Amino acid sequence: MAAQYYPYSKFTRVWIPDPEDVWKAAEITRDYTEGQSLLHLKLEDETPLEYPVGPKSNPLPFLRNPDILVGENDLTALSYLHEPAVLHNLRVRFLESNHIYTYCGIVLVAINPYEQLQIYGEEVINAYSGQNMGDMDPHIFAVAEEAYKQMSRDERNQSIIVSGESGAGKTVSAKYAMRFFATVGGSANDTNVEEKVLASSPIMEAIGNAKTTRNDNSSRFGKYIQIGFSRHYHIIGANMRTYLLEKSRVVFQAEDERNYHIFYQLCASASLPEYKDLSLTSAEDFTYTSLGENIFIEGVNDAEDFKKTKEAFTLLGVKDGSQSNIFRIMASILHLGNVQICSERDGESCHILRDDAHLKHFSRLLGVELQQMEHWLCHRKLATSSETYVKKMSSKQAINARDALAKHIYARMFDWIVEHINMSLYTSSKQHSFIGVLDIYGFETFEINSFEQFCINYANEKLQQQFNSHVFKLEQEEYMKEQIPWTLIDFYDNQPCIDLIEARLGVLDLLDEECKVPKGTDVNWAQKLYKQHSSKAQFQKPRMSNTSFIIIHFADKVEYQCEGFLEKNRDTVYEEQINILKASQLQLVADLFNEKDDAPASKSSRVNVRPAKSIPRAPNKEHRKTVGHQFRSSLHLLMETLNATTPHYVRCIKPNDFKESFSFDSSRAVQQLRACGVLETIRISAAGYPSRWTYPDFFSRYRVLMKKSDMTSSDKKLVCKNLLGTLIKEPDMFQFGKTKIFFRAGQVAYLEKLRADKFRAACIKIQKTVRGWLQRVRYRKIRKTAITLQRYGRGYLARRYAEYLRLTRAALVCQKQYRMVRDRRAYLRVRQAVVTIQAYAKGMFTRRIYWEFLLHHKAMIIQKNVRGWMQRKKFKRARNAAITIQCAFRRTRAKQQLKQRKIEARSAEHLKKLNSGMENKIVQLQRKMDDQSKELKIQNEQLQTVNIGLGSEVNKLQKELKQLQGQRNEGGQLTTLQEELERLRAELQEAHALRKRLEEEHSSEKKSLKQRVEELETENSLLKSEKEEMNQRILQQTKNSPDDGSHVSQTEVSLQKELDAERQRYQNLLKEFSRMEQRYDNLKEEMSLNKFQPGHMRNPSNQSSLESDSNYPSVSMSEVGDTEDSIQLVEEMGVEKAAMDISLFMKLQKRVRELEQERKRLQTSVDKMEELAKHRSSEPRSPTSVQETADLAYNNLKREELETENKKLKNDLNNLRKTISERAAQNNSSNELQDGYNLLLSQLKSANEELDARKEEVLILRTQIVNAAQLQEKNEQIQQSNNVPEVPEVPEVTEVPEDKEEALRAYQGLTESKSIQQDWCYLNEDGELGLAYQGLKQVARLLETQLQSQSKKHKDELEALHTQIELLKDDIEKKQEILSYTMSLSPEAKVEYSIQQEITRLTNDNLDLKELVEKLEKNERKLKKQLRIYIKKVQELEAQAAALSSRSRPELSRQVTVQRKEKDFEGMLEYYKEDEALLAKTLITDMKPNTVSATVPCLPAYILFMCIRHADYINDDQKVESLLTSTINAIKKVLKKNSEDFETTSFWLANTSRLLHCLKQYSGDEVFMTQNSAKQNEHCLKNFDLAEYRQVLSDLSIQIYQQLIKVAEGIIQPMIVSAMLESESIPSLAGVKPMGYRNRSSSMDTDHGGPSSYTLEALIRQLGQFHGIMRDHGLDPEIVGQVVRQLFHCINAVTLNNLLLRKDVCSWSTGMQLRYNTSQLEEWLRGNNLYQSKAAAILEPIIQAAQLLQVKKKTTQDAEAICSLCTALNTQQIVKVLNLYTPLNEFEERVTVSFIRDIQSRLQNRNDPPQLLVDTKHTFPVLFPYTPSALSLETLHIPASLQLDFLIRV
Repeated sequence: MAAQYYPYSKFTRVWIPDPEDVWKAAEITRDYTEGQSLLHLKLEDETPLEYPVGPKSNPLPFLRNPDILVGENDLTALSYLHEPAVLHNLRVRFLESNHIYTYCGIVLVAINPYEQLQIYGEEVINAYSGQNMGDMDPHIFAVAEEAYKQMSRDERNQSIIVSGESGAGKTVSAKYAMRFFATVGGSANDTNVEEKVLASSPIMEAIGNAKTTRNDNSSRFGKYIQIGFSRHYHIIGANMRTYLLEKSRVVFQAEDERNYHIFYQLCASASLPEYKDLSLTSAEDFTYTSLGENIFIEGVNDAEDFKKTKEAFTLLGVKDGSQSNIFRIMASILHLGNVQICSERDGESCHILRDDAHLKHFSRLLGVELQQMEHWLCHRKLATSSETYVKKMSSKQAINARDALAKHIYARMFDWIVEHINMSLYTSSKQHSFIGVLDIYGFETFEINSFEQFCINYANEKLQQQFNSHVFKLEQEEYMKEQIPWTLIDFYDNQPCIDLIEARLGVLDLLDEECKVPKGTDVNWAQKLYKQHSSKAQFQKPRMSNTSFIIIHFADKVEYQCEGFLEKNRDTVYEEQINILKASQLQLVADLFNEKDDAPASKSSRVNVRPAKSIPRAPNKEHRKTVGHQFRSSLHLLMETLNATTPHYVRCIKPNDFKESFSFDSSRAVQQLRACGVLETIRISAAGYPSRWTYPDFFSRYRVLMKKSDMTSSDKKLVCKNLLGTLIKEPDMFQFGKTKIFFRAGQVAYLEKLRADKFRAACIKIQKTVRGWLQRVRYRKIRKTAITLQRYGRGYLARRYAEYLRLTRAALVCQKQYRMVRDRRAYLRVRQAVVTIQAYAKGMFTRRIYWEFLLHHKAMIIQKNVRGWMQRKKFKRARNAAITIQCAFRRTRAKQQLKQRKIEARSAEHLKKLNSGMENKIVQLQRKMDDQSKELKIQNEQLQTVNIGLGSEVNKLQKELKQLQGQRNEGGQLTTLQEELERLRAELQEAHALRKRLEEEHSSEKKSLKQRVEELETENSLLKSEKEEMNQRILQQTKNSPDDGSHVSQTEVSLQKELDAERQRYQNLLKEFSRMEQRYDNLKEEMSLNKFQPGHMRNPSNQSSLESDSNYPSVSMSEVGDTEDSIQLVEEMGVEKAAMDISLFMKLQKRVRELEQERKRLQTSVDKMEELAKHRSSEPRSPTSVQETADLAYNNLKREELETENKKLKNDLNNLRKTISERAAQNNSSNELQDGYNLLLSQLKSANEELDARKEEVLILRTQIVNAAQLQEKNEQIQQSNNVPEVPEVPEVTEVPEDKEEALRAYQGLTESKSIQQDWCYLNEDGELGLAYQGLKQVARLLETQLQSQSKKHKDELEALHTQIELLKDDIEKKQEILSYTMSLSPEAKVEYSIQQEITRLTNDNLDLKELVEKLEKNERKLKKQLRIYIKKVQELEAQAAALSSRSRPELSRQVTVQRKEKDFEGMLEYYKEDEALLAKTLITDMKPNTVSATVPCLPAYILFMCIRHADYINDDQKVESLLTSTINAIKKVLKKNSEDFETTSFWLANTSRLLHCLKQYSGDEVFMTQNSAKQNEHCLKNFDLAEYRQVLSDLSIQIYQQLIKVAEGIIQPMIVSAMLESESIPSLAGVKPMGYRNRSSSMDTDHGGPSSYTLEALIRQLGQFHGIMRDHGLDPEIVGQVVRQLFHCINAVTLNNLLLRKDVCSWSTGMQLRYNTSQLEEWLRGNNLYQSKAAAILEPIIQAAQLLQVKKKTTQDAEAICSLCTALNTQQIVKVLNLYTPLNEFEERVTVSFIRDIQSRLQNRNDPPQLLVDTKHTFPVLFPYTPSALSLETLHIPASLQLDFLIRV
């Protein structure tokens, strides 16, 4: 060591003893020199302390390790190895980091946390599997993996020794070790041996574990489980050995303890029906279960545990009957404990109550005699050489005998259960090797130590001896391997203590000898011990006791009380009681106590190991073999087994006696560390060279101590040697090995101090330089600032003076201007005042003159009015006087004239004047009368002629009437006619009423439908308004909530997860979907073929009219809307808004279609009329043709209705066109709207023109029909006039021709009316009554016809309205969907969208028509192809027949193929049926990917599909099925053979997926034909539906994909940790900290020079190789992206899991390296166009973990930043990384516990899964998107190298 280095100098930290904390930290305040008696210290609470130092009494205190070494994974890596350093390191790891596991060399120290930790899941097992011990954080799985690896590599049996105090967690550790073996080495077949091994644990816990004061589930026995493995290292069986069951617990428990769990489980389940016969009650009612006074364990449900115990029995093959017997025996023990033994008065005898119920239950349950058991529980038999005596026992002896019997029964039951567990775990297969797990009690010392503690400590002495020798052996091997000079290390040898116990005349021999003495006692035995061993160093006699002795064990002194040793060693049970049990009726009880032959030696292992009970039994049957002898024998057997294996040690530590979680009691921990040998391991390591560094690590860590000249050599080993030669002067302090440098204790701390001093000096220099630079920069800045201030100051002064001058000049100007303005203002003010005064004066004078004139004017007006009134009054008075005078005069004159005229009237001259005018009038009237008389005469003559004719006709009719009356026997014709008239009138009234009622119903229903439509429109408008409001709210919320991005991203992530899950389910449903889709297409095509058969078929009239006369699409009449409402909407909304309203646009279109339908209907009626006219013209009409007359009348009426309807439609059309044109003219600003409506108007105009043309045709036909009818009637009248004159009749209108019966009845009524013409004439000579009757009859029939037509029309309208309502509902739903989209568009986009919708609809209609044409063409092509096939088959048959004579094997259609031209190649390959196997072998089995590397990608898939096409072409279903089946089987066979070859797997994944795509592309399904060319559509399959095979290929593709992922992950997984975490991607960044663990040489595979190291470049190169192979094989880019995404998940999971389980990589530099590595991976994704595959997002967890390692971790702001940053990590992962964070040097600070608690409190609201590690086996659902090929099959070239000459191109 350097001369200047003094370890006990100022500021050095040391450990001093403390009575409470065992060791306390302190710091030296003064330098200490050798020889001083005091050491000046300062405690952590700043308390000064003078620590006395002496060479012998009180040595110097232990030195503390640097802070950077605190918290190491391995205790041997500490620079100073001593007890306080070990205790402090364990305490820091346990309390601050919550790490319960720590290495101590080869020992794993496990501290019981008394809390369930999430570190034992299957993902943790997978993380530790395959890893070297020391690469990961300490764990029980690491020890188990080390044992498993050494067993498989070295082919040597292994053992894991788990020891510790009761409550330290031994059972749990052993259980987890077995779980690891069960998971890693699971059975290769279906025997589930690993499950049975794990199932044995709950059974053994139930019958062998109990609650103690130290542990709620303490194992009260030792067990050694051997797990057997096959040659392939799969579990094939297991075997269990038990040691020293604590039988005394059956009959006695201390306070607050319990008996074995099985008793309490039975009592808790006693209420079940199947256990009623056990007669059990609560555990408090039984003596053996209530001695501890507490029958419950907090958090334990005994009933539930009993169910688990039963399930374990069942799993191990124990039948229900055997289980029931086991529980009967256990219950009988409880009843035996309750048997009351009463003492007699003499005290020497006892008895049992006659009615003891418990004894009855005991006898019943075990099937023994009650009287015999009652007798022998109170008596015993004494045998001598001559006779046998029966002796009574005292109550105490009887109770002891009863308890001994109970213990013996339980022990035998325990052994029987263990034996049957072994039988269940036994295997007949040959065991290749095994791993043993020893769960045994640790060293124990109590206030009262008895026989059990003696045996336990004896076993631990033997185990400690084996442990010491093994540790010494490993140290020796390490030194020899590294070629270090070996010096003997002195270590504690406990052989003397073992000899004291087991040697001849040792403690056990003396005990057995005393047990053989008839009256031997514990006191006599103690005296023999004192006499024999008092001189030995390991034996002491207590001063105050003669019945105890002290043995000095390796861990501590233990005082044993001799009382009870002999009794427990004898384990006496009376033979009489055993004989009773042997005679039990219960077979299991009898079998338990029958003597058996010695079992054969075990052959389950290579070592010749004897079983635990192989020692020959005593010749007698009284159980003479002592417990100590049995235990010693089994212990020797165990040690032989352990010595024949490679041991691994697990030492369990109990941190406190109060079972508090994460509470550490230093005194209890130190006591156990001393007892379990951990400190001995430390002492052995410290005695040699404990600190060991590899040369590269040492060079990386301490190169800062080197000079530049020392680093010139490239040999790092030489550089390290030179450096150490200069740093450490004492050569004995270090040694150079082959690969490592070995240091004495404390030397690493010294090197760390030198390194820290170097860094400190460098930091000071850097600080000095930086501070000087900062001061110079500051001075320059200040100087520059001062100059700038001066410049600005002087400029400011100059500017201020210039400003002063400007202001002075401005002041003069202002004064001048001000004075001028002031004077001018004064002048203007005076002038204004003068002008104002003048104006007011002139105004005053003018107003005065005005008022004077005004008064004169008013006076003149008054005078005028007064004078006028006076003149008018005077005039009225004069006029009234004149009138009065005139009236009087005129009256007088009139009287005179009246008198004169009266006189004249009496004279004759006046009469003559009057008569002269009257004569002229009379002459005129006479002439008029003569003319009328002439006319009357002419009319009378005509009337007589008519009467004569009528009279003859009446006579004829009367004769016919009489004949009819005679036939009908009817009396009064008049009465009949009157009744018929009344009936017709009533019918007419009813018809009127019916018509009125129907009209009312029609109007009401129409009104209700209109109201419903209005309600729907109102509801639609409300929905629109609500949608607008919701959109506004959403927009407002979007504006108000800009911070919702994270929530949206989380929602997107959750939706993406749901989408992945849905995709995975979709893959399962893909088969059914494809099948149904193919079936639908087949049915559709079949219907189309049935519909379009060859031959002439006339199209429907509407279709023909569409195809010939109109270019516009048609709509059914059910879609006709309300045109008037549409016009009104157009008028109200305007053209632009109407154009944007899709519904209005559709209504206008529907109106056009309505007119088109009307035109077609008129055309149909015209055609019918033409046919009728032709028919009538060809056939002569009969005079009595009733049907023709009715048809003629009906046609006339129908034509009139059609004319009316046409007029109405024309008016509506004109109004509509006029309205639209006016609106469009007013709003002609929008060219797009104008164009759209011009198109609509042109459609309307063309429809109107078509209607006009049809109308003209109708009118022409109507004229022709009427003329023909009139001509025919005239001919009939001429023919009938020769016989009988006809009565004139009005034209008759009959009902519609469809109603034949009504028309016939109407005609019969007409003939009857003609036959009774005579009666009509008789009743009314002028025929008025008959005409009236006929008119009423005709009117009634007309009304009936109208009513029926209206009723039918009403029904049609009602159906149309219902249909329209449904369409409106559908339309409203569609509008809502469209509205949700259009609301987000601009007005221009809305118009464009509406036009686009209409164009789309028209296009779809056109496409439908084109599809119809294409189907017809397709059918034609198919028929032509079939014809060609038939022709070809005929030619082939002819060619075969011709070639049979010349060739043995025909060449199929070779001749026809030769005749074909190259351009006729159809892209098919033909082969013989017997060549199918050769095809599969050549194309699949023997195919190598590099063979077709230079050809078209996926060439085998194309060739196979072309062969399938030909089999489909010739309609050979067997050939198709056979080829596909053989192809799939061959691919599976190739993949199974090359299961580890990535290139082959990728090649067949590409070909399988391409074959699947080809089957889809050429299936004929329209879904897969959208991207096909015309030639590819011709190559579609014709005859077979291969949907099922597509599903099989899809499943096969998924299997190949999963195999590809497995192969790729297996290749890159060994590279991930080294490339991502260990390699230095950024050179010289990673600073190596002191070794956290000395890697055991046994854990390294040294055959190949140690473990391989991979760089990031190697990993990226491997990924690039994968990508290149998949790309070259033509794998779909989407699948390539999914493969890369899955591989990146593997990289992320493995990297993060290792980061979470490795303390040495959780540092700032690793975070920097990791972030750089992930950025390189992202760059690789971008470079290969794979960034969109979501692979980059998979790396988010490790990116955040790298950022977490780099960010600050001190303040609350840092905590908030970490919580917001680490969103992809859960709470456990964040806390784990913070706990593992390790500074690389002393300049960094550790993460405080308070900061971690702050993080936990902030993240407690997260709903994170309780999973620490990432599932490395998680697989994303794969999606195979359809990718059609652009390759034409006819152009495919098959290279000759494939040797496919037997394939024929077709």
